[in-house]
Amino acid sequence: MKAPLYNSTGELIGEIELKDELFGVEPKRHLLWEVTRMYLSNQRQGTHLAKTRSEVVASGRKLFPQKGLGRSRHGDIKAPIFVGGGKAHGPRPRDYSYEIPVKVKRLALLHSLADKAQNGRIFVIEKFEFSEPKTKKMAELLEKIGLKKEKTLLLSSEYNRNLYLSGRNIPFCNVLEVKDANPIAILNSNYVVVEKDGLNKLETRLAI
Repeated sequence: MKAPLYNSTGELIGEIELKDELFGVEPKRHLLWEVTRMYLSNQRQGTHLAKTRSEVVASGRKLFPQKGLGRSRHGDIKAPIFVGGGKAHGPRPRDYSYEIPVKVKRLALLHSLADKAQNGRIFVIEKFEFSEPKTKKMAELLEKIGLKKEKTLLLSSEYNRNLYLSGRNIPFCNVLEVKDANPIAILNSNYVVVEKDGLNKLETRLAI
């Protein structure tokens, strides 16, 4: 399996081989669903709250006599059946976060990358060379590669502040370090562009 190799200016200069034992595995959709569910659940704030009848501020006066009118019994206006009353069994603050084994996370990262590789959606670039933050230069690079207005994830081998600042104002572009790559970021992108040195680090990380 191979991926196109570009130089720092976005010109195609050849191909680079991807390890079949890593990028050739068959992606398991249920595994990717499990990890995506965990990531999304861990991002939930869980601050939702509906007031019960004991928390609603309203009159506590009994609406009408208990007996003699042939009507159902009511204590006050705060009952859940009245407009403005409390909520029965409403949402309460809770923590939605949970964890899955580290090996499962690594496997999901491998399968998400394998899915991209098998569909020809992984590109390799020799090096991201940004001496200063330039959004225009980043847009030109992506356009040269053929990724104009495509949701793209850029993976740098190490922290590159100029690269991050150049890409953050482009709505369809996301910049991460290889060590921070995760399945949800890869699945949310149509294409992955990784530095050549970063690809080696990525393969080492996936082979653990």
